[in-house]
Amino acid sequence: MTATKAEFEARLRQIGAERYHDKHPFHAMLHSGGCTPDQVRAWVINRFAYQSAIPRKDAAFMSRVDDPALRRAWRSRIEDHDGTAENEGGIERWLRLADAVGLDRDYVAVKTGILPATTFAVEAYVRFVRDKSLLEAVAASLTELFAPKIHADRIKGLLAHYEFADDTSLSYFRKRLDEAPKDVAFGLGWVLDHADTAEKQDAAAQALIFKTDVLWAQLDALYSAYVTPARIPPGAWQPGTHLRVPEARAS
Repeated sequence: MTATKAEFEARLRQIGAERYHDKHPFHAMLHSGGCTPDQVRAWVINRFAYQSAIPRKDAAFMSRVDDPALRRAWRSRIEDHDGTAENEGGIERWLRLADAVGLDRDYVAVKTGILPATTFAVEAYVRFVRDKSLLEAVAASLTELFAPKIHADRIKGLLAHYEFADDTSLSYFRKRLDEAPKDVAFGLGWVLDHADTAEKQDAAAQALIFKTDVLWAQLDALYSAYVTPARIPPGAWQPGTHLRVPEARAS
């Protein structure tokens, strides 16, 4: 039976309440000041793989869209991350965070130290958006429904516990407090309008679950490599290396 729009929206929000990565133990450590400087750096390095893939994901989506109105609405997502003449973009803001925690930004940018599981998760998301239905692709983006809270919690926690945290280093998260609600308002409305059968609603819900799995898997890999059991795969970033200056600290 097809749910009403209100019922279906409640179903989507419940997925976030149960499965969004704000509940992962690594985020609890990070936001409470429990991460070591190198654990913070490992997070910055690996999360960059995801951040830098977002424009590729959105470009793959737009290449499949025939509707000019949908393309126009979606285009700002690429600009938000890649930047424009007036807006430096989220990728540059993330590299500024890398500077602040003492990493060599060129090393971060080339992504040679990314955990294998991070790469697999990120590329699985890009392929999902490229290959699945437009409805599923848009639905997968709806983790942005839950992002403002984690960004606000992160800003508060990092400012309270880490010396590197200031308005400059945290500019990515502050900007997303404005950008994400705009994006998700459009995306949620589009999904609610187009998921007009029970089958489509199920597919959209499963797409959102898949995306929460993508985010959770990245943190699982990070926790396993740099917290416990602290098994860093060959080729992944080694703590204490590729620092911007020898005395750089993330504390």
